[in-house]
Amino acid sequence: MADQLVIEAAGLRKHYGQVEALRGLDLRVPAGSICGFLGRNGAGKTTALKVLLGMARPTSGEARLFGLPAQDEGASVEIRRRTGFVSDEKDLYDYMTVAEMIRFTAPFFPRWSADLEARYLRRFELPPDRRVKALSRGMRTKLALLLALCRGAELLVLDEPTSGLDPAMTEEVLQALVAHAAGEEMTVFFSSHQIAEVEQIADRVVIIDRGRAVISGALDDLKESFRRVQLVFDRDAPDATFRAAGVARVRRKGRVLSVLSSAGAQDIVNEAHGLNPLSVEVAPVTLKEIFLETVAVED
Repeated sequence: MADQLVIEAAGLRKHYGQVEALRGLDLRVPAGSICGFLGRNGAGKTTALKVLLGMARPTSGEARLFGLPAQDEGASVEIRRRTGFVSDEKDLYDYMTVAEMIRFTAPFFPRWSADLEARYLRRFELPPDRRVKALSRGMRTKLALLLALCRGAELLVLDEPTSGLDPAMTEEVLQALVAHAAGEEMTVFFSSHQIAEVEQIADRVVIIDRGRAVISGALDDLKESFRRVQLVFDRDAPDATFRAAGVARVRRKGRVLSVLSSAGAQDIVNEAHGLNPLSVEVAPVTLKEIFLETVAVED
């Protein structure tokens, strides 16, 4: 199962007039993974989710979910039948009660689980008789998640699932996602700009910037391969160019030359000795540092 890809995308482009929301996006999400789709606001995350779910057509490129072409209308219906989606807006009918919203949704999904419904009603402390319009933002999020989690989906797609939630409620939602993914053997693909949340629950990460993936892979592998090499000199640091593979960013500040590498540190260290630094220090890199160093700062 782990070798199967639930989500595949190659060269996705999406134009809205003169705005290019996606600029050649590639994605590969294995079955059974929890994949964080990380990027700044406006990086193209929501557009990518809409294209994957057949809610928007790409200008060019191809996307496949469960091996089915997302841009094909017939296949798109099957994809959405096998997918639970929670949008950033948490689309719900305000005039219904919680119980009515559940009764309305359940018949659309033959694999709906009454046991899971009862479990999440209790866990999320959702009041069945309360109208949706009277729910807090956090309760609306929990209801939207319940509707997605109980339908027997193979893939759960979430757009900023914890947006606007307080820390306690955020923790509750994240733990529920992890437990559900493990218990139901489902794949989770969630967009976020909250780096700590991605690092807490994801085993894979895709960092998107300006409509294309700039980093993609298993989180543990990324943490293992990225290193920062810091060189200190007895005078201003030289304007050095490194030939080693994987040099992602070189920064000079006073006597310090800092090199971010995506391919380990040894080759850079070997080159660095030729610059005669006073000291060479190698340090691991956090996901936050990887993100900040790889997303573009200006056009």
